[in-house]
Amino acid sequence: MTPQRVFITGASSGIGAALAARYAAEGATLGLLARRRDALDALIAGLPHPERHRAYAVDVRDHAAIAAAARDFLAHAGGIDVVLANAGVSAGTLTEYAEDLPVFDTIIATNLIATAATFAPFIATMKAQRTPARLVGIGSVAGIRGLPGAEAYSASKAAVISYCESLRLEMRPYGIKVVTLCPGYIDTPMTRVNSYPMPFLMPAERFAAAALRKIAGGSSYAVIPWQMGLVAKLLRLLPNCLYDLAFARAPHKTRHQLP
Repeated sequence: MTPQRVFITGASSGIGAALAARYAAEGATLGLLARRRDALDALIAGLPHPERHRAYAVDVRDHAAIAAAARDFLAHAGGIDVVLANAGVSAGTLTEYAEDLPVFDTIIATNLIATAATFAPFIATMKAQRTPARLVGIGSVAGIRGLPGAEAYSASKAAVISYCESLRLEMRPYGIKVVTLCPGYIDTPMTRVNSYPMPFLMPAERFAAAALRKIAGGSSYAVIPWQMGLVAKLLRLLPNCLYDLAFARAPHKTRHQLP
């Protein structure tokens, strides 16, 4: 399947922008949503056939605004093939600090709740279409086992993985594929602030190419890059005592660096 009508959140930079560029190169019509209008306009101006695409300057925590953007894009494109709930934020958080609780709220609202808010306005149209459709959630290797100092981020991505699994079962009778993609370390503005080694660091463009293959194939779950997928399988198998020994002293992400 070569998707022709694609809606992407968190599209202004990083993974979202790379996905947009890849889909546009394949001839897709795009709905691109992010907070920064200037960045969206600059991205679209550099894509093939910019007149096909729509930009929506929206914070994904504004669910009514997402629904309005979805309605506009459906009217413009005449349907939908792929929805990519890519918007996400990351920051170091520690439960012992009361001032970190609002950061928990922001991360959970952006990474988890907004994923459901992004999918919701498209499902009725997907059910009515005769063409295959995809709902794509972006998890993370950090959602497979909790990382020290990343309590909110790990929790949000673990929840995305479980949520997409539940949604996949719900959508199965309608032929709608739910795809969960779990990036490892991808070279984006989110990871460039990290001061510690990032194994198997992958350029965003290479991630996008691999992601499109998984999405088109209807994969239910994939870790990218594949080397990090092997690590993820090992992490799942490790008993808690061994995992704790290996990761208790792992480097922490700096607290409160939300964009």
